[in-house]
Amino acid sequence: MKAIVVTDEAAGTAGMTLVERPEPSAAINDVVVEVHASGFVPTEMTWPSTWTDRAGRDRAPSVPGHEVAGVVTALGYGTTGLSVGQRVFGIADWHRDGTLAEYVAVEARNLAPLPGDVDFTVGASLPISGLTAWQGLFEHGRLQAGQSVLVHGAAGSVGTMVAQLARESGAYVIGTGRAGDRQKALDFGAGEFVDLENDALEDVGGVDLVFDVIGGDIQKRSARLIRAGGTLVSVVGPAEARPTDGRAVDFVVESDRAQLGEIVQRVRDGRLRTNIGSVATLDDAAAALNSTERRKGKTIISVRP
Repeated sequence: MKAIVVTDEAAGTAGMTLVERPEPSAAINDVVVEVHASGFVPTEMTWPSTWTDRAGRDRAPSVPGHEVAGVVTALGYGTTGLSVGQRVFGIADWHRDGTLAEYVAVEARNLAPLPGDVDFTVGASLPISGLTAWQGLFEHGRLQAGQSVLVHGAAGSVGTMVAQLARESGAYVIGTGRAGDRQKALDFGAGEFVDLENDALEDVGGVDLVFDVIGGDIQKRSARLIRAGGTLVSVVGPAEARPTDGRAVDFVVESDRAQLGEIVQRVRDGRLRTNIGSVATLDDAAAALNSTERRKGKTIISVRP
């Protein structure tokens, strides 16, 4: 099969190459998925799981990509809940070869059925961004209707999901980003927008929840805005700042079949829109993912157009 591999952490996406690899087989509780579309998170190049297995052993050259939409072609021993020929989407296992390939082996529990009226390209854009937003808001942030949410990176792949889900739940959303992100953030659910380069973040006043994808000084300044009992949710590692009278939570997204079902249903009925910036073929994936242009949404690799 064709697959994109990386061999050198220092080279990052510049080290991506398209090669021929053996097709994977299905281990116990696995399925093999014929990949139709794959999502990619640029920070994967810095994740330890991209370069080592669970025992810490070097596993390069490795196949990156962890968001998948495709069709099940084989079941491992003991696999239940999915069937051959079924359309699925979800997150590939962190420490194993990923989804920038024609086939991938995945633990069945990490996948959910993809309805026939949802395009594979859309399906591949949802798992990490959608689940990160869902878990950050509702599991870790304990968001309630009537609260206010400060969403950093509100025009990004995760931020647009956060803004839409928060607004749907009855929260008031304040988005942040660069000046050019303002209209997109407002279109995706923010009630107001803060230009972090030109506006004073402190003018926002008190908020109940901060969803942070930036860290550093912005996180520290944001923590001071959180009301008593509020929460700082971080997806950029352990929080460097804590609210004076509140919680700070950092987390790594986990696959969840039920939550994936909730997310895709919202896409089907129009409550949730994806933020896809561009689509490239597997042959062009290395160039597309190594582009120096600022991304205006998630880049999806269409493996089987």
